Amino acid sequence: MNIPQMCPRFEKAMEVLSKRWTVLIVFQLTNGPQRFVAIENSIPNLSGKVLSDRLKELEEEGIIQRTVYPEKPVRIEYSLTDKGRDLAPLFDHIGTWATRWIEVLPALEQQ
Repeated sequence: MNIPQMCPRFEKAMEVLSKRWTVLIVFQLTNGPQRFVAIENSIPNLSGKVLSDRLKELEEEGIIQRTVYPEKPVRIEYSLTDKGRDLAPLFDHIGTWATRWIEVLPALEQQ
């Protein structure tokens, strides 16, 4: 039997997106540019250290961009690049799938 090999690009995409918190960070940025604290406060249990690491990784991958505004105090915002915005339809599909197939306990739905 001939087993097809995994596409290297697909494998790399899954490697980038499968790190814990990464997809939630990207999803949060679909709402528009945000500062570090806003992202951190929007995702429960996400530590500042991990958020900082993930933002750097996503910037290196070209999925987000970091913009520094030379104000006093300095203001830094994170936003999606075109590459990052191209993930938005996937979130719509995952949301539709989750609504159909994922059961959530009533107490969790109210959060």
